[in-house]
Amino acid sequence: MQSTARQISEILGAPLIGDAGDVVLRKVFTDSRKPEPGGLFFALKGENFNGDLYAEAALKGGATVAVVHSWKSGEVPAGKAVIEVPDTLFALQRLAHWWRSQLDIPVVCITGSNGKTSTKDFTTAVLSQAFHVNATKGNLNNHIGLPLTVLATEKEHTAAIYEIGMNHSGELSPLCEIARPKYGIITNIGSAHIEFLGTREAIAEEKGTLARYLPEDGLLFTPAACDFNEYFRARTRARLIPVGNGRGIVRAENIRPQADGTRFDLIIEGEETCDVFIPVLGKHMVTNALLAAAVGWRLGIPAEKIAVGLSSVKLTTGRLRQINWEGITLLDDTYNANPESMEAAIETLAEMQVTEGAQRIVVLGKMGELGVHAEAAHSRIGKLAAAKGLRLIAVGEGAEGIATAGRAPHFADIHAAAEWLRENSNPGDVILFKGSRTAAIEKVLQTAFPTAC
Repeated sequence: MQSTARQISEILGAPLIGDAGDVVLRKVFTDSRKPEPGGLFFALKGENFNGDLYAEAALKGGATVAVVHSWKSGEVPAGKAVIEVPDTLFALQRLAHWWRSQLDIPVVCITGSNGKTSTKDFTTAVLSQAFHVNATKGNLNNHIGLPLTVLATEKEHTAAIYEIGMNHSGELSPLCEIARPKYGIITNIGSAHIEFLGTREAIAEEKGTLARYLPEDGLLFTPAACDFNEYFRARTRARLIPVGNGRGIVRAENIRPQADGTRFDLIIEGEETCDVFIPVLGKHMVTNALLAAAVGWRLGIPAEKIAVGLSSVKLTTGRLRQINWEGITLLDDTYNANPESMEAAIETLAEMQVTEGAQRIVVLGKMGELGVHAEAAHSRIGKLAAAKGLRLIAVGEGAEGIATAGRAPHFADIHAAAEWLRENSNPGDVILFKGSRTAAIEKVLQTAFPTAC
């Protein structure tokens, strides 16, 4: 963002207090502990904090302007300014909506039950072959993270990739209003957040918000195997382009799992076939890569450059990151989990080649936000791990059902689980760690193998 304090006050429809009206602001932040010198601080309010109480500290820390609900610190310091608004979160979103209107660049939005961040990482790697890209950092994909990402998009950027997520019905609509994408990716429809939405059909309806917001000349990319494709096609003005393993306009054939990733033939209709290597395991990751490849293709990037982009991807931490520790292969897939991503991770581990006598061990925590479906889902995952011949342990409250169904040990304490791993793992073994964010399964990995992290 590049705007003066006075312009921002006009955009927000709120008075400017102080003498910094002509100062140009380029950085926006919400954490007073990490001030941006010369930046614009938004004093957000949450259940356990009130940003207004930290506005003075943000200004003293280097910010030039603070947007607050109520300024409580007396006279505004010289060279600084304050803007008082009824709702600071709405003001942040309003400013992001305005700044998006100043950007004439292709915007890609990505949503789905799982795989959003990995697909965002792949798409960033592909588009970076031809564009100066601003993309969502980490998984800042909510009602706060998206506005901050939009406001971090500079005039020098020539493309933007925004990840958008939700937990409840109605949350994607304001994000789409802010982002206004021409290109959309729906990675899949699973059972993540089914506790709040009730059914997969309701999840598809909410994820389909992105499809409905795309313009007539827009494009929607989905996996060819998605059972809601016709549902989306009937609800979007955009053209739907399916991609997949073995089928779709953009597809992967001759998939060859390797020790350090996956190799496949990239088929794009009308283009030369390209050999592609992605430095990450799992057939589900191939689908994520194909979604990114399809976007790059429609934005004019040649297949050989798409292949280069895919091979250079750096996935966000906790997405099937492979770590070699004293001869043991550790798979860190701990960022989050739902039944579909659990199944994909287990399938990936089961397909990995190991030396004779070596073990495939899976360390699982609970899956959150499943509501009445939790018991059956955890049982299904335990049974799947056992059926695949994996050595299973479950860790933490809520994961008992995985252990029971898989006839495996359950550890309430991460230290006990870590001790078991140290005693029962050997060079040549492969160990997968996965659970929902609240399960914090990465702590088991860090405790058992501290020098690996």
